Amino acid sequence: MEAKTAVIIEAARVTAVRAANRAGEMIRSYFDRNAVIEEKGLFGDVVTEVDRKAEEVILEEIMSKFPDHGIHSEESGSNGRTSDWLWLVDPLDGTNNFVIGFPAFSVSVTLMYRREPVLGVIYEPMVDRLYVTSKDGGTSCNGNPVRIRKGDRIERGTIGWIQGHAVQNDEHAVRLRHHLDFTFKRMMRLWAPTLVWCMLAKGDIDGIVLYNSEGDDLYSGILMVQEAGGLVMDFEGRPFSGMTPEPYLIACHPEHREYFLKVVKEGRDTIEHMQS
Repeated sequence: MEAKTAVIIEAARVTAVRAANRAGEMIRSYFDRNAVIEEKGLFGDVVTEVDRKAEEVILEEIMSKFPDHGIHSEESGSNGRTSDWLWLVDPLDGTNNFVIGFPAFSVSVTLMYRREPVLGVIYEPMVDRLYVTSKDGGTSCNGNPVRIRKGDRIERGTIGWIQGHAVQNDEHAVRLRHHLDFTFKRMMRLWAPTLVWCMLAKGDIDGIVLYNSEGDDLYSGILMVQEAGGLVMDFEGRPFSGMTPEPYLIACHPEHREYFLKVVKEGRDTIEHMQS
């Protein structure tokens, strides 16, 4: 990595951590209070004034330090800047959980360089967990390095399922999800994707299957897992890189690669068999 690029990433890390902490503190102060809720999109997602307030805090921090960088944020969209550097901001990942009083949500800030993630900051305000990752810099939780774990009996493992809002009733997704649910000991749907990625990175769960869920919260989590020693690949086993509007991904310990590919293929073949 070029020295100038490394300097920018380090300065961005300081900014992202400060922004995430400020936004998280504000979100925490609103938790379990009545929030103004609005429907967002056609698929049952919601947004609150807390999302927007947290977004304002984060964008203020970024724009004050990096006015020439591109930004795409969950609620505001793009700032229109053309740059090799692109910030992706999800001010409140897990808004539905926040609304119903379930304390599982996060702030996610990602910096991309030429369409590859180079910095990710995820803050879990209700338990004060700060995850930070950078390209070739490892992943940490509250300053302590974390690593993905290799379970001895992966068939008895716990995995996370992440599914996009637009495909929540997709027949292929439903049947694959059911197959995974029968195969593993536990299949978890947290509806806060960044936290699922963090759980894998620090060894709390054994894998993730992601079905067409792209957004401003995706790439911080991918980098968290990769820098913690994990493998992120598509359903065909190809290592994942860059950006894509419709990702279908598997994340796991590298030694569990073949097992996850086999299980996902079995689930997909079951669907094709039923349709033939």
